[in-house]
Amino acid sequence: MKDDDYGVLTAPDTVRIERLLPGPIERAWAWITEEDKRAQWLAGGAMDLQVGGRVALTFRHKELTHADDPAPPKYADMAACAELLGQVTVCEPPHRLAHTWGGQGEVQYELREVGGGVRLVITHQRLPSRDDVLSVSAGWHAHLDLLVARLRGREAPRYWQLHSRLEVDYADRFPV
Repeated sequence: MKDDDYGVLTAPDTVRIERLLPGPIERAWAWITEEDKRAQWLAGGAMDLQVGGRVALTFRHKELTHADDPAPPKYADMAACAELLGQVTVCEPPHRLAHTWGGQGEVQYELREVGGGVRLVITHQRLPSRDDVLSVSAGWHAHLDLLVARLRGREAPRYWQLHSRLEVDYADRFPV
């Protein structure tokens, strides 16, 4: 895993993570906003793409990859299905989307064409605790690795195995 794949803290309650995706930008936007595509790397569910629109993400982590390990005990309640509700706060297709993330702050996706690819920057802010920062950092990192694998036609890494390892890495990278 490359060092620049890791997210960075831009404030004590804010993590920023980037990936270079294959283009064009409309394809990357579709994988973020269209339910059937988003369900393959993050979460399904409806997303009303207008400011004030409803976001209803349905996470089915055990369906993201084949032969995955079981969820760690602290995530057992979300192993089969977890739902998160939010509201769109910014929608500027195909460059910017932001929405609230249940009770855990706000997420912003920024897409910019670079060369033949697309730079995706995700910023998750107003996380309530250090544990949330570590969990969300590992989660975004693992989900983005799945997205890149899907877009490149490669086998996706095992989600929970990767998430567990990354949570330890982020605890080392983001000391108390």
